[in-house]
Amino acid sequence: MKTSDVDSSASISPRRLKIAVLNRLFSPTGGGAERYSMALVEQLSARHEVHVFAQEINHQWPGVHYHRIACWFKKPRWLNQVWYAYATWRATRKGFDIVHSHENVWHGNVHTMHVKTVQRSLLGDAAGKLKGFALVLRRLKIAFSPRLLTYLTLERARLAARADMAVVAASTPLQAELVAQYPHLVTVISTVTPGVNIPKVRMPIVDARRALGVPGDSQCIAFVANDYARKGLPTLLVALQKLPGVQLLIAGHAGQIVQFKAVAKSLGILQRVHFLGPLSEVSPVYYAANVLAHPTLEDTFAMVVLEAMAHGVPAVVSRAPYCGISALLADGKNAVLLEQPQDAAMLSAALQHVLNDHAAADSLAHEGLAFALLHTWDSAARAYEAVYYRLCTNN
Repeated sequence: MKTSDVDSSASISPRRLKIAVLNRLFSPTGGGAERYSMALVEQLSARHEVHVFAQEINHQWPGVHYHRIACWFKKPRWLNQVWYAYATWRATRKGFDIVHSHENVWHGNVHTMHVKTVQRSLLGDAAGKLKGFALVLRRLKIAFSPRLLTYLTLERARLAARADMAVVAASTPLQAELVAQYPHLVTVISTVTPGVNIPKVRMPIVDARRALGVPGDSQCIAFVANDYARKGLPTLLVALQKLPGVQLLIAGHAGQIVQFKAVAKSLGILQRVHFLGPLSEVSPVYYAANVLAHPTLEDTFAMVVLEAMAHGVPAVVSRAPYCGISALLADGKNAVLLEQPQDAAMLSAALQHVLNDHAAADSLAHEGLAFALLHTWDSAARAYEAVYYRLCTNN
C-alpha cells in the first residue's frame, strides 16, 4: 500500500524551493500532527530551503531556518490562533514558493488536515446532520461562542476554493470526510499518510527496559498517547487486570498521569503500570515492549501503530472507523484489529493471544514491518514535492 495517492513517481523538477512551514508547536513531545510536520521538514530540508514558523520550538536540524512567533495570548486559545494566523500571514505573504500549513489559518497554499473538521464536529455529518430547531439552537450556540465561531470561520476560510491551493488529508477516511463537508475540495485534495523512519540498529530488549527502569523479565505492553482517555487507556487498564504479571508502559503527556494513577490503584494494578511521561525519544518504549496496545476511540491515522511496526512490535489496534490506519491493515495479518475498543474482555483476549502465541506474534511483527517499509517519510516527502511542483507550475 502506497504512502500517498499522489503520483510521487512522476518526473519531479530539481528546482530548489523556498518553503514556509506553519505549525504552532514544533516539538517531538507534541502530538501526531507535530511529529508529522517535523519529519517532513527533516526530509525536505535536504533538497529545499525550509523555514519553520512556530511559537514553541524544540527541534534543531541542519539547514532548517526557525522563526519564533510570539505567544501573546496563551489563553484564550482561540485568540492565540487568530494572532498566529495573522502573524504568519504577515511573515510569509512574500518571498516563498510554497506556504505549507498544518494549522487552522486562512492563508497558505498547501494545507495538511490532521483531524476531523470543525464543521462536522459542530454541525454533524451527512447522516447525522442537525435539522430544524436543533440546527437553530446549534447555530445560536456557535454565534454566541467566540471560540466556536473563530475556529469554524478560520476553517471555512482555510478551505475556501482558490486556484493556488492544495489540501492534503492524513488518511483516506479523513479525505472522504473533508469532501463530504466541503464538496468543492474534490478536485484539489489528496492523501499523504504519515511515514516512519525504519531503525537501522535494534536496541536489545534488556537494555531498553533497563533504560526505562522497568522489570527485565516480564512481558510488557506499550501504550503511547498524549490524550490517554481518547486513546483508550481506561479500557486498557481494566484489561490489564486479566493479564497477571504483565507490565504496562505508558508514554505521553504528563497532564493525565495523576488521574490515571488513581484509576490503576483502584484496580489493584498500580505496581504493574509505569507512567513514563513525555519522551523526546520513544524508541526505547517500543524496544522494551512485546506488543503495542492502541484501543483508540478516535484517531485520524495513528502514527504510533506505524512506529511500533517499524520497530518490529506487533500491534493490537481499533479497527476503522475508530482508527484511520486500520483501513489499510488486514486483521490477523499485519495487526490485530479490535471490533469494539471499549470491550475490555475483547482487548485482554487479543493481547493475551499475541503475548502467548509466539508464532503469531512473530508473523504479525514480520508483516507489520513489511507494511511500515512501504510508508517511509521519504516517500511522504516525495509525494509532497509532487504537490508543490504542480502548484508552482500552475501558478
